[in-house]
Amino acid sequence: MKVVINLYKKHKKTVDNYILTAIKNAPRDYIEHADEILKKYAFLQLLYSVDESFQQISPVICRQTKERFNMGSDKQHYFTKLELDEDGFYISNPYIHYRTGKASITVVRKIGKIYYIFDCNLIAVLEELRLIEYNSTHHKFKQVVYLFGSGLLVAIALALLFYGGYKFVMIFFGENVDFFHDIFKAIIAATLGIAIFDLAKQIIEHEVIFHTFTRDETREYKVLGRFLVSIIIALLIETLMVVFKIALEDDYKDMQAAFFLLIGTTAMFVGLAYFYKTIIGRCEIKEEQ
Repeated sequence: MKVVINLYKKHKKTVDNYILTAIKNAPRDYIEHADEILKKYAFLQLLYSVDESFQQISPVICRQTKERFNMGSDKQHYFTKLELDEDGFYISNPYIHYRTGKASITVVRKIGKIYYIFDCNLIAVLEELRLIEYNSTHHKFKQVVYLFGSGLLVAIALALLFYGGYKFVMIFFGENVDFFHDIFKAIIAATLGIAIFDLAKQIIEHEVIFHTFTRDETREYKVLGRFLVSIIIALLIETLMVVFKIALEDDYKDMQAAFFLLIGTTAMFVGLAYFYKTIIGRCEIKEEQ
């Protein structure tokens, strides 16, 4: 929501003019034509009216309902710092709306002795003005896909962790146990499980729970970097397992394979170091500037 509010502040004059023009062009009897107004202007969330003594005199009219239980309630606390401009308008600072949880602003217009209150969805206004790219249907579809994919990754991660725990327990209670082989299997399974779970957690946090309208170039690189670190650790453990097994069994025919595995893992480690130094380092410098 911080991104939305900052965008509004940056384009405040344009956004305010757009909203005020829409309200001016709407039928003057706002309450009577409320359904028509809400249908025409998608950014309006609700509207109602208040008399000169700040008593609510109309129901709160939303897109689907009309709430009458607040009629007659005192709204004076909302008008303590109200300063109307020469056209009888007042625009509030951005806030998080209590109904939708989205960044919103409230516009007040006084006509005669009546105050008309309009709650506006900032995301919808910015989208209509093409200041952000946002589509609720597309966003919900992406959320479902990301949730399903990340759920599968969590299930795979848990399966690996349970398998690692199972192999560890079987070292003490199983039969025909190869200690080094089984302990390294448990470590590799646990390491991969943690790496995959961390990847799934990043997807859930950034694509399902929280949606941002700006692209953080470093975030994807950092997630990839952390995942690669876990994979490299697992490969290093596998390499050690192969080397120790060859040394313990005095069977050196597979030592060449272990050597190439070690070279490949080292190359991955060097590539990861270069990746961090160039790409992530460059993005962090760009952010500081």
